[in-house]
Amino acid sequence: MELRKVQRTSGGTFFVCLPKKWAERNRLDRSSLVSLSETADGRLIVDAKYSEEREPQVVVIKPNNPLLEREITGKYLLGYDIIRVEAKDRMSTEDREIIKQVSSRLIGLEIIEEDYSKIVLQCLLEPSAFPPDKILQREQSIASSMHRDAVTALVEGDVHLAKNVIARDNEANRLYFLLVRILRTVIQNPGLSEKLGILPLNCLDYRLTASLVEAIGDQSVQIAELAVKLGNAKIAKELTQLLLRLHRMAFEAHENAFKALFARDIALAEVVRNRRQTVIDLYAEVESALRKEHVEIAPQILAAASAISRIYDHSQDIADLIMPKIS
Repeated sequence: MELRKVQRTSGGTFFVCLPKKWAERNRLDRSSLVSLSETADGRLIVDAKYSEEREPQVVVIKPNNPLLEREITGKYLLGYDIIRVEAKDRMSTEDREIIKQVSSRLIGLEIIEEDYSKIVLQCLLEPSAFPPDKILQREQSIASSMHRDAVTALVEGDVHLAKNVIARDNEANRLYFLLVRILRTVIQNPGLSEKLGILPLNCLDYRLTASLVEAIGDQSVQIAELAVKLGNAKIAKELTQLLLRLHRMAFEAHENAFKALFARDIALAEVVRNRRQTVIDLYAEVESALRKEHVEIAPQILAAASAISRIYDHSQDIADLIMPKIS
């Protein structure tokens, strides 16, 4: 950081000198044009390259690597525009299949070139067309429906619905990865931050919330998998009612925490936090009721109740992110 004094001309114009090294590095000279833009929090951004077209970020990855899938995903999340997977000789069929599977799971990542030794992937998305709040709301909508349907499948013995919940997890994950990529891009590009109307400071809350919503989706998948294992096994009426009460408490917490986040509604967030003891008591009642159940299904029901409780925990974590609106 450099500190510079603001000066003022006799005519009343305020000015401050640009750092010499910065100006030289950006090839500025007398009469060069720079753009000035004010952020929502009052900061001023000086951009020496406002008129230059952004160079695409390119990275090269070597195949025949046990972490190939993770590497491609990582580069996508870091915001690389072009990912080149290049082998010295012929690329294996296995690596080609991994690359194609990964690209199908990452929104906007397409194969634009392929030959015997390389595959070139390019992200064709325009970040400004994907507001982070819209992506997060869509991810939340999917996770919420998964949560509701997974419990319904469990108590009604609906294996088809349970399998549908499991399949939906792929779309939730795709949105999560897209959101992480967009947020990283926003943090590195103040101009995009202004265009999308999101402060870099808010990106951290969005990132944490997206992770918690994704975790709620994962817990819902666990419940659905347990429903598949149980099949159409009959659950006692008393236990079913307890599970539904526990579910309703966690589901309302999930929905209210998300609403409170976007409205910056501290009172609603406090409602979510205040349900903790009720959730603990309901879980204890489920444990007690399970003593009367068949030993074959009791572990699955207890695991499902535990997953529902963790969904409440993730909802409380979202509520904990809520702070008063900045005026």
